[in-house]
Amino acid sequence: MTDLSPLDSEAVEAAVADALADITLASTLDELKEARLAHTGDKAPLTLANKRIGGLDPADKAQAGKTMGKARGQLNQAIAARQEVLEQERDARVLVEETVDVTLPVNRHLQGARHPLETMQELMCDNFVAMGWEVAEGPEMEAEWFNFDALNFDPDHPAREMQDTFFIQPPNAGIVLRTHTSPVQVRAALERREALETEGRGIYVVCPGKTFRTDELDATHTPVFHQIEGLAVDKGLTMAHLKGTLDAFARSLFGPDAVTRLRPSFFPFTEPSAEMDLRCFVCNGEDSGCRTCSGTGWIEWGGCGMTHPNVLKAAGIDPEKYTAFAFGMGIERTLMFRHGVKDMRDMVEGDVHFSQQFGMEL
Repeated sequence: MTDLSPLDSEAVEAAVADALADITLASTLDELKEARLAHTGDKAPLTLANKRIGGLDPADKAQAGKTMGKARGQLNQAIAARQEVLEQERDARVLVEETVDVTLPVNRHLQGARHPLETMQELMCDNFVAMGWEVAEGPEMEAEWFNFDALNFDPDHPAREMQDTFFIQPPNAGIVLRTHTSPVQVRAALERREALETEGRGIYVVCPGKTFRTDELDATHTPVFHQIEGLAVDKGLTMAHLKGTLDAFARSLFGPDAVTRLRPSFFPFTEPSAEMDLRCFVCNGEDSGCRTCSGTGWIEWGGCGMTHPNVLKAAGIDPEKYTAFAFGMGIERTLMFRHGVKDMRDMVEGDVHFSQQFGMEL
């Protein structure tokens, strides 16, 4: 019926009847779309007949327009009515088919979480990166020279004994599992000493990572633990610069009210040396019976001091021209202080419940 004439009212009515039948029989929205295109599309007989009105004599155009207008109106009305019915049926069907019974029991699979020691390490490094420092890394299996000799440890120092340090077989190979991340400081100084001399660029590095000592696992010790250490080498550095750096670091981790102090101590690689203490965050130094600080009002956080001239010499740096300071603290200990973790064994036993309570950020 592609040659349908707009003047043939009976043929137009027959075409409309066919179209209405197809529209009524459409049982889905897709079928209705097919019927609509078949009877109202660009190549549909009624559409082609409507286009022929332009070529008719002026006397016939009015009648043809009236006939085709009525036909188009019937089709549009029928299509709209059928579409409304089919959409209501679809919506009702979706409500039934996609109903979810929220009262049914489900199997909950625990999701993993980043370990808080990892996120704590990143947070601590980020604080120094924000101050313009670099992050340096080194091997966990280290040469004895880097781990001890370059750091001014005497040949008979107790730390060199096998009851304190893991030696790689054979023992006379001079290879140990590093007992601190201080060897990374020496390596970083060796790598950057040329820029220090030729460009006047100071050395400012933090060294995070695993360390190993022959400790028994208990609430406050573990044979594998994490440290973060820092080294600054430049002209004119003093203990005041060290104190200011550590004060800013403590406030960023423990809040703006954090109070620190330096207490005289001894380390082979610094002179003078000090222990850095935090004001007790439980009793604020006001309870002589406080179990956290043992009534002292202070909690030991880490060690620090001005880098010993012998250590600078080992790295090829002139101690008469440059001064340096260094510091280090345990990441496990920091996590315990910051979040009230009571037992270090919780950090290494692999229970996902422990990690989940910290989320993705600390």
